[in-house]
Amino acid sequence: MSTDAIRKHFPALARVHNGKLVAYFDAPGGTQAPRQVADAMNDYLFHHNANTHWHYPTSAETDAILLSARETVADFINGSPTEIAFGANMTTLTFHLGRALGRMWNEGDEVIVTELDHHANVDAWRALTVDRGIVVRTARMNCDSGQLDYEQLESLVTDRTKLIAAGAASNSLGTINDLQRIGKIARDANALFFVDAVHYAPHALIDVKEIGCDFLACSAYKFYGPHIGVLWGKFELLDTIPFPKLAPAPDYAPERVETGTQNHEGIAGAAAAVEFLASFGNGATRREKLADFFGSAHAAGARFTRMLWDALSTMKRVRLYGPPPTAPRTPTISFTIDGIHADDVARALANEALFASSGDFYAATVCERLNVDALLRVGCACYTTEEDVQRLVEAVSRVARE
Repeated sequence: MSTDAIRKHFPALARVHNGKLVAYFDAPGGTQAPRQVADAMNDYLFHHNANTHWHYPTSAETDAILLSARETVADFINGSPTEIAFGANMTTLTFHLGRALGRMWNEGDEVIVTELDHHANVDAWRALTVDRGIVVRTARMNCDSGQLDYEQLESLVTDRTKLIAAGAASNSLGTINDLQRIGKIARDANALFFVDAVHYAPHALIDVKEIGCDFLACSAYKFYGPHIGVLWGKFELLDTIPFPKLAPAPDYAPERVETGTQNHEGIAGAAAAVEFLASFGNGATRREKLADFFGSAHAAGARFTRMLWDALSTMKRVRLYGPPPTAPRTPTISFTIDGIHADDVARALANEALFASSGDFYAATVCERLNVDALLRVGCACYTTEEDVQRLVEAVSRVARE
């Protein structure tokens, strides 16, 4: 995989700030988009724009584009097209699923969430405490390692546990969770297993069959697509769960999950993002091409993680959080500089045309447990270069010496 060949597809990489080319380290909050994604969205809006299931060409073309997108995204996660539902974003889809599942549960039934998660995969379930009297239990994060306490998580399971909700990877610390272990805990308890794969999706190829989950959600804008969410669920669940819906709307999966007219151009863009990634891999099928691409991308990400971690760990005022490069993780690193607020670090880096995020990233409990007001987060993407990483290291070193 040639990074140069990938980079030429991203117009954003030509941006100049303060006389320097911008290096984007804000990928954990949203990646840049290649031309192919915008072209697919424009093509839909200019040539096929219509609502669905009517008897004229542009409507039939829309139906075909949406079906093709479900097939493409299904290959991305190793599911079936009839198991792919689209929505505004992962948060909205998770609230929607939670409301539907809550209709099937009784007061006193329980859900397990984790301290490591983005609050989209926490508060969407906590809402059921108010709506349905559901009890939400929280699995601990080990602050030293940035990893879940799996034994404590398992101890939270009771005969009232209905669902375990866990992230595939931490958007704040980069930790990759042991999903198969969590899935076994859920299955042994006869509970459902929901996975938030938003941060995981750009870095490792999702396989819902291998994970053994019942539901998985992700967002296309984290893997080079537009702002749109994806929910995968086992067909037999999506086809029977009592989702809130309009009476005249389709009552078959996956469309019964989708409320109102969808973002058709966004769906076309999400499929284009997957096709874009597959175009850089080798193989006989789209899934094989994706596997090849992600294998190369993971290796590059691991190399950059090691470079960043090793360099930052030598800086006296810099404190790193989360698992080391030797542990399962994404190329996302969070740190603080003693005596300088993370927001001020982000501003200083921006002056150097290095765009990085600061804050709690909606994983507020992580910051609470680490006893920090905010983190500075840097993340690598498929367009990140070694030169970008070196520029970042040098800039952080200058800020830390001030």
